[in-house]
Amino acid sequence: MNTITRFKLSSMMFLEFFIWGAWFVTLGTFLGKNLLANDVQIGSAYSTQSLGAIIAPFIIGLIADKFFSAQKVLGILHLVGGVLLWVAGTSLNFEAFFPFILGYMIAFMPTLALVNSISFKQLKDPGKEFPSIRVFGTIGWIIAGLVIGWLNWEQSGNLVLTFKMASVASIALGVLSFFLPHTPPVKKGEKTSIRDILGLDALGLLKNKSFLLFFIASIAICIPLAFYYNFTNPFLNEVGMKKAAGVQALGQVSETLFMLLMPLFFARLGVKKMLAIGMIAWVVRYVFFAFGNAESNYWMLIGGIILHGICYDFFFVTGQIYTDRLAGEKFKSAAQGFITLATYGVGMLIGSIISGMVVNKYAVPGTHDWHTIWLIPAGIAGVVALFFILFFKDRNVAQTQIQAETQQR
Repeated sequence: MNTITRFKLSSMMFLEFFIWGAWFVTLGTFLGKNLLANDVQIGSAYSTQSLGAIIAPFIIGLIADKFFSAQKVLGILHLVGGVLLWVAGTSLNFEAFFPFILGYMIAFMPTLALVNSISFKQLKDPGKEFPSIRVFGTIGWIIAGLVIGWLNWEQSGNLVLTFKMASVASIALGVLSFFLPHTPPVKKGEKTSIRDILGLDALGLLKNKSFLLFFIASIAICIPLAFYYNFTNPFLNEVGMKKAAGVQALGQVSETLFMLLMPLFFARLGVKKMLAIGMIAWVVRYVFFAFGNAESNYWMLIGGIILHGICYDFFFVTGQIYTDRLAGEKFKSAAQGFITLATYGVGMLIGSIISGMVVNKYAVPGTHDWHTIWLIPAGIAGVVALFFILFFKDRNVAQTQIQAETQQR
């Protein structure tokens, strides 16, 4: 890969996750403080991410795979998304806010699969090359959190500015997308069927028992994941952590480190162990949150945040590479959209609904029973991890190839 292509792909990843991190981390705090939303409404707002992810395979499977170049679809979605974010951030109440954030997430969620597809198309060896590209997305998320913390937008009540910042970045990525490497539709000219429109080509992957179990685990582990995304920032602000969004960026610092070390971990551990360690890390993180506080066990709060590198990289990035190898050249985009459907779609939708109800149930005047709240996702993650460890087998060709090729380096 030449330097210019690497720079373009790295910039794409940086902006993609800068946009997301700029408003998503503090959304719960924004809704609670600025729009006076309750916990159930906060969960509903976060569920728009899942609804967007459920629709994503339709956009990827039909538009990007068959009719238009992936980079052009990415550009249009981000230009539209930039406008929707600006309007959403200036809403005066939750009822006015919800339709715009729903529209935005329908536009944004397909882009997660598109940036992966555009990247993988340019890479000769994703297992070795993709982490060094994807790490710039993590850096983008870190920078967004640091800006919010440095400008003190959480304490000053200026979180509306997070939406405006993300809007400008989205428009910038929309323009940049038209200059990204050409990624033509891999099924152009082929007859369109209902199976194509629904992105059901990727369903064939479920015939592989290991992938089927990975798919089920992906859905299940995203239920406790929703608790983290939806309520960590309100939790940290409530227990007295200053500049919480900036401190949360330590999670992405950890993610960056582990991303760079992933080729080494692939060679030493293989797919099963990496996925299992990622899930176990979620259990430890929630236990830390359950017993941590800003006065006596502050290190637990920091520890839970720093574990994000293992939680995310070992499960989600490993899963993306695993899926890419198993899918083959023809169905890469559909497969990435399919796994997005499983994780950010079905799993996060269930998790958003459950997390809002749980947090609301344990609300007390002026605060929450966070000890009990965090033990619930810890238990869910523990059951999923145990189930995966007991039944997932490393005996499929894709996993063997990933491990063997990495070891050769």
